[in-house]
Amino acid sequence: MPSALPKSPAVVLLSGGMDSCVCAALAAKDYDVAALHISYGQRTEEKERRSFAAICDRLGIRTRLAVRNEALRAIGGSALTDPSLAVPESHAIGLDVPVTYVPFRNAHFLSVAVSWAEVMGAEKIYIGAVEQDSSGYPDCRPAYYQAFNQVVRAGTKEGRIGIVTPLIAMRKSEIVALGLELGAPFDLTWSCYSREDRACGVCDSCVLRLRAFRETGAEDPIPYVLAAREA
Repeated sequence: MPSALPKSPAVVLLSGGMDSCVCAALAAKDYDVAALHISYGQRTEEKERRSFAAICDRLGIRTRLAVRNEALRAIGGSALTDPSLAVPESHAIGLDVPVTYVPFRNAHFLSVAVSWAEVMGAEKIYIGAVEQDSSGYPDCRPAYYQAFNQVVRAGTKEGRIGIVTPLIAMRKSEIVALGLELGAPFDLTWSCYSREDRACGVCDSCVLRLRAFRETGAEDPIPYVLAAREA
């Protein structure tokens, strides 16, 4: 039998979280994935970096780039990068954009991804942005990615690189179901905003994640603080 044609390369932004892990597993079906991880001085930086490496190992992703962004920590303005700002519990978050929003973070991440994609000849960049069941971050809206794609087309040599957001309209429970179908290694992922040993279970990211697994009828395989899980 003739050998299969080699897959085209695609860059996947892989934070180490649940959504980006599912995104990587999805992209790996059709592309030769190159995984990009960007640390930016966030509270769970070391844990997320370890999750990134472990997910790559499990999914067989060999091409990897891990870089550090110094600007976002220096700029501050977010509870994820400024230790003087407390990470709020989910029930304390109102209708406004929460203090866990890192100002214009995804633009920093996508800029690195586009540069790398242009060098390696990749025409797709996958990012696990989600609008539904999210904290309401403005850089996770479809209009943001439509506009950013216009910038990429105008600002690259060939103008053929496109940002793909396959999860953006999905609910978290649907993302969990898709990940289970794809065999995404949820046990290696990390979503908690504030802890690196056991997930707190009460920040917005933890609550959304736990709710998604509960609605799917599956058990979240990562460790949580016992008191928080029983609440």
